[in-house]
Amino acid sequence: MSENEAASHPSTRLSERDSLILDFEREWTRHVGAKEEAISSQFQVSSARYYQMLNAVIDSPAAVRYDPMLVSRLRRTRDNRMRNRSVRTPDHNEELTD
Repeated sequence: MSENEAASHPSTRLSERDSLILDFEREWTRHVGAKEEAISSQFQVSSARYYQMLNAVIDSPAAVRYDPMLVSRLRRTRDNRMRNRSVRTPDHNEELTD
C-alpha cells in the first residue's frame, strides 16, 4: 500500500487522540501526581473510559506500526491482568454447593 493509500484509509493510521493516548502511556511517569489525575487533566474523561479507549487503540494494527514495543508491552500487561483476574475469580458452581 502506498503512503497516499494509507493516508486515505482510516484503519491504517491513528487518529490524533489515539496517538496522544499512546504518547501518554509512554511518558506518563513524567507527570506529577497520580496517573488518574493526569488522565482526567489531559483527556477530560474518567479513568474507566480512558482504559476502554486505550484497549481499543492497542488492538489496532496502526498502533503497532506507531510504536510496536510500547503496544507489545501494553498488550502483555493487559493480558497478564486479565489472566490474574480469572485465576482469582471463584467458580460460581463452588459457591452454590456450600
